[in-house]
Amino acid sequence: MALVLGRRRSPVFYFNLWGFVFALPALILLLVFNIYPLINAFYISLTSWDLGPRMRFVGLANFIYMFTSDQNFLRSIGTTLYYVVGLNPLMWTVSLGLALLFNRQFVGRSAFRTIYFTPVVISWVVAALVWFIILGHPTYSLSARILGLFGRPGFSFIHSAAWVMPAMIFLSLWKGVGYYMVLFLAGLQNIPQELYEAAAVDGANAWQRFWYITIPLLRPALLFVMVISIIGSFQVFTPIWILTQGGPAGASRVLTVYMYENAFMYLKMGYAAAMSVVLFLILGFLTLVQFRLVRSDIAE
Repeated sequence: MALVLGRRRSPVFYFNLWGFVFALPALILLLVFNIYPLINAFYISLTSWDLGPRMRFVGLANFIYMFTSDQNFLRSIGTTLYYVVGLNPLMWTVSLGLALLFNRQFVGRSAFRTIYFTPVVISWVVAALVWFIILGHPTYSLSARILGLFGRPGFSFIHSAAWVMPAMIFLSLWKGVGYYMVLFLAGLQNIPQELYEAAAVDGANAWQRFWYITIPLLRPALLFVMVISIIGSFQVFTPIWILTQGGPAGASRVLTVYMYENAFMYLKMGYAAAMSVVLFLILGFLTLVQFRLVRSDIAE
């Protein structure tokens, strides 16, 4: 009977079986380190837990308190949106402009590419310390010395409630523009030059070639850049924590910093998990919107 059943199985069955066996270690790692923590975070968000032996189930109380009574949470959402909206359009514009520049042939192009990409490989800790030397100290920073040359008193940008977030935006721009430049450059180099030559023969100027050829054919790269840059900007933590720890007076307390404070300083793990769920839902919604807007244009 076993022999008969064995004969009835097609080679495709054994091929798929061995494929599943080879994929099983990766699936186990995915379940242990991705799926289980995600499900566990959703469960913890419905509890009140201070890392003690017991979790008290509270349902949606964390979410209700978050949106109705916690002004610090609402302010952190506003600060995060200020950072995201201030950074990303600037990041896309500058990185695309640099990619268009470095897509041309000129002397020293490779050296300039390396210079612009170098901040990407620097750790966030080192980058934050470098910008503290540039903008941080009111007396000995580079910005204070430059102001002193014009007879102006020294000024710390990262200790000013009005200037701390613009300083963080320009720090992130300096750190990340080289990475997105390379992504755009890869997309530009996949565009056939024959299209530009044909458009030039038909009388299209530089702007028309850019708008009707470069942008449509660059949309897959643009979609990827938009998605990962927005996700990364919502998750910003290291430079702000190193330089300001959310100050001054909460002016740079983005959502991830406030989440860290509740989880590891106040031991409100359930409340911090609820904020992480909100962040997950925001990022999921924005990613779906971007896919719908840009992928529909690609399909057309």
